[in-house]
Amino acid sequence: MAGCLAAASSQIPLLISKAHARTTHHTSKHTHSASAASARPVILSQQPGTELDKQARVLNADDIATSLRHHEEPVVLIGSAPLSTKKGEIALFVQLQSAALCGSAGCSTDVYLHTGDDWIKILDSVSGAISILPTSHQGMYDIVVDGTDHWIWHGDSYQDTINAAPVGNLRNEIEQFQKKKGISPTSDN
Repeated sequence: MAGCLAAASSQIPLLISKAHARTTHHTSKHTHSASAASARPVILSQQPGTELDKQARVLNADDIATSLRHHEEPVVLIGSAPLSTKKGEIALFVQLQSAALCGSAGCSTDVYLHTGDDWIKILDSVSGAISILPTSHQGMYDIVVDGTDHWIWHGDSYQDTINAAPVGNLRNEIEQFQKKKGISPTSDN
């Protein structure tokens, strides 16, 4: 995929075997803080037949089925890393690549945390290179996406720290538009 470079096997983190057929490393050109400079990149690679690959396929069965309905076998890329400051809690990073699933921003990555016997989705559909920062909030390491987009843990999921632009008087503008067009806010028009 565009923006992906093959990574040397020596760059693969401890939790990823060096014997993978295909390894992908996303690069980013922007680093705006000292903590971002010391971030550890998450390396995604094909790992067919491994337990993590099997789990990734189960967790993403609906998206894989969507791709298959479009007659495309998706490439399943996975990576794993400790996101929790507690030892033993592993995160699974999953990216599915196919024309049916990827858009103009590239292919998105979902992140799951393994707690007990379950995998819980803690970050949904982010696009860009993912790195783990040395800083943490509420027992989970911070994440940076695409070099500048900082995500922090808020108890049960990651939250983006980028503030949304103000929407002004959007509700009143919608109501005025509906009134002008004769649309009732409760109608199905």
